[in-house]
Amino acid sequence: DVFCGLLFSLRAVSDCGMDTEFTFNSRRSPVVCLHGCVATSQPLASTVGLDILKRGGNAADAAVAIAAALAVTEPCSTGLGGDAFCLFYSADTGEIQGINGSGRTACAQTLDFMESRGYSTESPPSVFDALNVTVPGAAACWCDTKELFGSQKLSLQEILSGAVELAELGFPVAEVTAHHWADNVAALRDAGKKLGDDLLIDGHAPKSGEVFKNPALARTLKELGEHGKPGFYQGRVAKAIVDVISKDGGVMTLDDLRSHNSEVTTPISTEYKSTRLWELPPNSQGLVALLLLNILENFPQLRATGHNSSDYIHVFVEAVRLAQTDGLCYLGDPAHTSIPLETLLDKSYSSQRAQLIIMDSVGSDDNQTKPGPITASDTVYFCIIDSHGNACSFVNSTYMGFGTGLVPDGCGFSLQNRGANFSLHRGHINCIAGGKRSYHTIIPALLTDSVTKSQKPQQLLAALGVMGGFMQPQGHVQVLLNMMEFGMNPQQALDAPRVFVQYDQKSGQWFVNLEEGIEQEVAEELRRRGHKVNWPVTGHQRSQFGRGQIITVGDWWNPSATQASRLPRVLWAGSDPRADGCALGYYCNHKHNCFF
Repeated sequence: DVFCGLLFSLRAVSDCGMDTEFTFNSRRSPVVCLHGCVATSQPLASTVGLDILKRGGNAADAAVAIAAALAVTEPCSTGLGGDAFCLFYSADTGEIQGINGSGRTACAQTLDFMESRGYSTESPPSVFDALNVTVPGAAACWCDTKELFGSQKLSLQEILSGAVELAELGFPVAEVTAHHWADNVAALRDAGKKLGDDLLIDGHAPKSGEVFKNPALARTLKELGEHGKPGFYQGRVAKAIVDVISKDGGVMTLDDLRSHNSEVTTPISTEYKSTRLWELPPNSQGLVALLLLNILENFPQLRATGHNSSDYIHVFVEAVRLAQTDGLCYLGDPAHTSIPLETLLDKSYSSQRAQLIIMDSVGSDDNQTKPGPITASDTVYFCIIDSHGNACSFVNSTYMGFGTGLVPDGCGFSLQNRGANFSLHRGHINCIAGGKRSYHTIIPALLTDSVTKSQKPQQLLAALGVMGGFMQPQGHVQVLLNMMEFGMNPQQALDAPRVFVQYDQKSGQWFVNLEEGIEQEVAEELRRRGHKVNWPVTGHQRSQFGRGQIITVGDWWNPSATQASRLPRVLWAGSDPRADGCALGYYCNHKHNCFF
């Protein structure tokens, strides 16, 4: 067995490797291969996932292995203390299933309780407060992904072994990760908090190239591999989680952990031209990506306006404002409220919303509902397509960097602060309640053709995702349109400069952040139309535009490709230059039965 396509980014940086003018130019072509591919934000994690495929595992097995490896190598973005979501495409049936691995609040954490502590909409707890810890859902999601979708050829211990080895023997910290590691440690310190020692070297964030070991996390991963979910939600680890939360003023109990479960879900989707985009249903914000795509479908001239032209960005920004406000108005935990998905996803509804967009000026907020709090977050997204044609689209996050920064004693991971995304406004759809899941930003995606169920099984076109808080649905759609409307290959679609539409709670205004590479004339024209524009966004600030991965089946995005040229069905992959990662291709020898 051999692999191909280990292509690293070439970047212009200072001697210390932490230049604020980090250029994020990938200067690389897409990875192309036939028999399986992984794309992640960390090369070592990509290697771990590829190794699982080489050992006979499938896309789901590799996803769990990668999630664990990233928990070791990027703890400032992900880990066992956070949540996870999964979409899985079965090559045998064409069926797509999802797992919602988001955790819930402690049962005792009601709005009345929060108000008794003196908190309100105007005066919420610090984002790093222990009251913002929700039950970590990642461990259960990993186990369920393996059990429901895995090959059953490898045990959970075998799947986690690569991550265990990285944690025990150590690894050199990658450049972009080192920057965000230090930034998040500083943010905690500025808030009067301290990150647990398991995630530091002599009290400091590791530097780029410095070898970091995490024996505590290795032990936790071994226990999870040996005992499955009880190895995390009961016993030593569970007690350590409750203890550290309790010491910091939280109210989570062992019962809250023991009763946690993932939810197997039916994905939601919408058709755009000849394709269908699949997302997870609420409490995931995948709904926003579908709403956004539906609104943009009403502007067939987008391609003619030119990529990242002032007209293109204006329409996109206005559509984001409409879709995002709809999401924040209607999106919450479906176990606690009724969400009118069918009405929202009806094409006639998006047509009505599109009519609110005026080409020469910013639309009135009178036609939109003011959104709730919008904050940044750190996340990892990755995808895999195996030799049989199965695909796994997976996302894992601790929300804001290290989350609360609370590290359970001897466990090697920090606890998320997903609860900071709840509203404290009584009656709001996303208002906090005991045992409730919040509006959730992390979303994986899949793309298929648009055949109906009465025809042949739907064919996979791509696994894709763009991490980064409320940027994620915006990133999904921008990258998808880069391919569908402008014929970009997966790597070009990720490299292209992006737009991030952001609502500022304090000023009550929307801001349009434009990445370096978008023309100055475009920024000036958008300002003339009434937009509040930040341009150009450069250096490490470009992380706000998310970090994506894509693997496509065939070059359907290529306007000059013919049907004959698409055989055999080559996999094309890209990895975002705004992160440390890469895509890896797999050559399958004749010992395996390969789909492609």
